[in-house]
Amino acid sequence: MPRVEIPDQEFTDRIKRVQKALQEQGLDVLVAHSDEADLANVRYLTDYWPIFETAGVIVPAHGNAVQIIGPESETYGRDRSKLSTIRKILEYRESAEPEYPELKLDTFDSIFAELGIAPKRIGIAGMSILPVTIYQALQKAVPGAEIIKADDIIVDMRTIKSPAEIACMKEAFRISEAALEVVLAEIKPGMTELQVVGIAQKAMYAEGAEYEGHPQYVLAGVNSTHAIGRPSHRVLQKGDYVQLDIGARVHGYSSSVGRPLCLGKMTPEMRKLTEVGLEAHYKTQEWMQVGVPAKEVVAKFTQFVVDAGCGENLLYGPCHGIGLIEVERPWMESNSEYLLAENMTFQVDTFLYAKDFGLRWENGVIVAEGGVEKMSDVRMEIIELDV
Repeated sequence: MPRVEIPDQEFTDRIKRVQKALQEQGLDVLVAHSDEADLANVRYLTDYWPIFETAGVIVPAHGNAVQIIGPESETYGRDRSKLSTIRKILEYRESAEPEYPELKLDTFDSIFAELGIAPKRIGIAGMSILPVTIYQALQKAVPGAEIIKADDIIVDMRTIKSPAEIACMKEAFRISEAALEVVLAEIKPGMTELQVVGIAQKAMYAEGAEYEGHPQYVLAGVNSTHAIGRPSHRVLQKGDYVQLDIGARVHGYSSSVGRPLCLGKMTPEMRKLTEVGLEAHYKTQEWMQVGVPAKEVVAKFTQFVVDAGCGENLLYGPCHGIGLIEVERPWMESNSEYLLAENMTFQVDTFLYAKDFGLRWENGVIVAEGGVEKMSDVRMEIIELDV
């Protein structure tokens, strides 16, 4: 079976689209940044994913783009990047800050000279994660140049997914659903949260995952109240409410399938909140239509939860974007003015919590004419395991 992936031509086209945007916005160059955790901008443009070090892409308004890596990644970079021009800069080194006194390294100055540009307006994609050291190196290389936050250039491109991107995401969700089924078959009291994570990881990699889409959520008992959390050595007990969120990655693209469950019978409070969350989850998908303002979906979701008597159990909602990152722009919030458009991809993320337990129903969807196309929908029932 052929591997699901992004074709080389799509990476070439992305660079060209960035250059068109630079020309339209009067920017001389874009410096896109990524690190190991937030791989999105650089991987989107070149398929390169740094490890230990950080990475960048210099895209001039005219001419060839350059892959920027740290001092140790030359052979890895040449095997991985879709760009033929790769340069090493000290400031992209790992956080232990080795000095590499024997190595001859490039600088922003030398790369700009190689490109034949003296940029006056520089856009940054990934400003929120850009290290100060890299920012200062840019300032030193082009003193007086205007450095501008330009994340929207790539975010706007990433918001509408191509057929190849959607194919990668669908495969990631298929793998996540398969891993979820294995977890539900094997989870039991006496295991630790981390042991259950191991079951999920084994199943995902066996099904062909490239990596995990995010740290797996196996959060039991009071740990299930964590909207963001990591599994621990906590031992699962009979009667525990468990928040599961299983996510695989395929050629960079993430997925996440969230299901609440109980190791035994739910209490009346657990069942009520679980049912409200499930109904709100389905309603959200009904409200997501092409041309609808995102804030309208949020308003309807919030009102539904409040009317169900669960307003105090609401932290956020109801959706966030998904693609190269499991949580990426655009969010759906009460002030989100943008209109839903065909081939936007979202996680319908319904999280509600009480004092001692919390739940998450989570599925990926594609905005389409006439509604949404679901990328995951298995085991959408109240799950009480006979343990």
